[in-house]
Amino acid sequence: MAAPPILTLTDATLGFGGRPLLSTVSIAIGAGERLCVVGRNGSGKSTLMKIMAGMVDLDSGERFVPPGRHVAYLPQDPDPSGFATLADFAAADLAPEDRWKAESAMDGLKVAHNASPATASGGEKRRAALARLLAAQADLMLLDEPTNHLDIQAIEWLEDHLASTRAAFALISHDRAFLTRLARATLWIDRGTVHRSPHGFDRFEDWRDKIWEEEDQQRHKLDRLIKQEAHWSVYGISARRTRNQGRLRKLSALRQERADQIRRSGAAAMAFDSGSKSGKLVAEVKGVSKAFGDCRIVSDFSLRIARGERVALVGPNGAGKTTLLRILIGETQPDSGTVRIGTGLELAIFDQSRAALDPEKSLWETLTTDPALGVSGNSDQVMVRGRPKHVVGYLKDFLFDERQARGPVKALSGGEQARMLMARLMARPSNMLVLDEPTNDLDIETLDLLQEILGEYDGTVLLVSHDRDFLDRVATTTIAMEGDGGAVIYSGGWTDYLAQRGSKPDWLKTDDTVERKPVAAKPVPAQVKTAAPARKISFRQQQRLEALPGEIERLENDISRLEGLLADPELYVRDSVKFQKATAALAQRQTALQAAEDEWITLEELADAAS
Repeated sequence: MAAPPILTLTDATLGFGGRPLLSTVSIAIGAGERLCVVGRNGSGKSTLMKIMAGMVDLDSGERFVPPGRHVAYLPQDPDPSGFATLADFAAADLAPEDRWKAESAMDGLKVAHNASPATASGGEKRRAALARLLAAQADLMLLDEPTNHLDIQAIEWLEDHLASTRAAFALISHDRAFLTRLARATLWIDRGTVHRSPHGFDRFEDWRDKIWEEEDQQRHKLDRLIKQEAHWSVYGISARRTRNQGRLRKLSALRQERADQIRRSGAAAMAFDSGSKSGKLVAEVKGVSKAFGDCRIVSDFSLRIARGERVALVGPNGAGKTTLLRILIGETQPDSGTVRIGTGLELAIFDQSRAALDPEKSLWETLTTDPALGVSGNSDQVMVRGRPKHVVGYLKDFLFDERQARGPVKALSGGEQARMLMARLMARPSNMLVLDEPTNDLDIETLDLLQEILGEYDGTVLLVSHDRDFLDRVATTTIAMEGDGGAVIYSGGWTDYLAQRGSKPDWLKTDDTVERKPVAAKPVPAQVKTAAPARKISFRQQQRLEALPGEIERLENDISRLEGLLADPELYVRDSVKFQKATAALAQRQTALQAAEDEWITLEELADAAS
């Protein structure tokens, strides 16, 4: 007999004064589901996660988790204080004999077992908390920005781990590649309403745009109806004689319906002003070396950066990407070699630590007390690329409302803080952007806009990021820092780097990958090396290969239909037998779909090898 959902929310409503942040939300999450949660910064994604985790009391509605089911949540700011080491913190929920599960996850996420919580960075604490969640083997994992503070190796390890788990999970992430690989369904929060799609993130934008198009059509029809009724109220014969009160009440109701509709937030009015042009040469380093004790950051490295280039630095955490970045802009001196900085440079620096933001200051003060902006703290104007603009108007350009202007920075979500830092940077002219992990916490729409802006920017960009999709879209040159002082220059972005390198770099290989190296000595690879004739695909295999796409499509349609049926939170109460049959059918079809996709990949590779 199929089990009930792991988690059910029924008519959940929550507000913090004014209009509810989330209104009458109903969700059911079943065993093995893989959801992504998307929406604008400040739309309530993290709040929804906390509601599902039982950490926030609802204004109305219900949350239900069946007895014996375990829901685990990854907090944004974990607190490991009180534990001797991060390993003790990660294993706190486990029996002593199961401690290895936490330590294994810590190895995959590259967390030092014996690190002290008192001296650990925020990133180390988050990775330890993530290891703790993974080791607990909950029925449902709620992961709020799990890729923040992870390098690409750890992100890929986490991807592999989640792809193989049988547990259900819900993800909030800005990383498109991460969401595209893992999500099989989507929860989209828009103006307090949670919409559910049975498809993964790869179909999200088309689905969202279709909903918005239908919404615009309905709004247009409503506007026309209001116009017709308003015309009647002024010119209609019956209106002049008896003032038909029924129709007047209808007009009033239509106008109220239109007023109650929540307007969609537009895109942030983000723009970088490239200001005056820098010299053609932006920076040149020759034979540069840098080390901290026995740790070599870079050895005998040379590079020339011309105006307009987009240079990305990639590599594992601790490889020295930020140090090399500072050498390239003249902030840090190398141990040897020469550094030549171009003329006329106007820098704008996005620091991943967001040190430029004082959490205790209001948004208003943050924009009007920076000496670099040329304004005083008492002003109601901010100089935006040389022109005065009212603070509130400028904040609205970045999707902040007037009520937030006097509120403290610490009240903002992580994504809103990133937008606030962007607002400060974009207020000043620049011809060189230095972006150290700019994508952390940004919503997908803002991230897309940032990519477009960087594409149109006339100046030079130096970038550090672990977001593979972002690197592919932005970078024209990639510097791979693979450890032990090695730094190699490649053309293009992340995918180009891997293609030009020809093999996966060691820093991307997990411990499991390294342990599997001896497998290469088995007979099959040896036959490949001797160029033995490829075995032809059989007639039956060819027929199966041709039939599989149709079978996969049918299974996807069945899964979509069943997920739509099970999305009804009342189904289990109304018809438990139907719910159980649908749940069993969904599990069977998901298994069949995975098997069909694996079979298609195997046969396709065989056909390619035989051609």
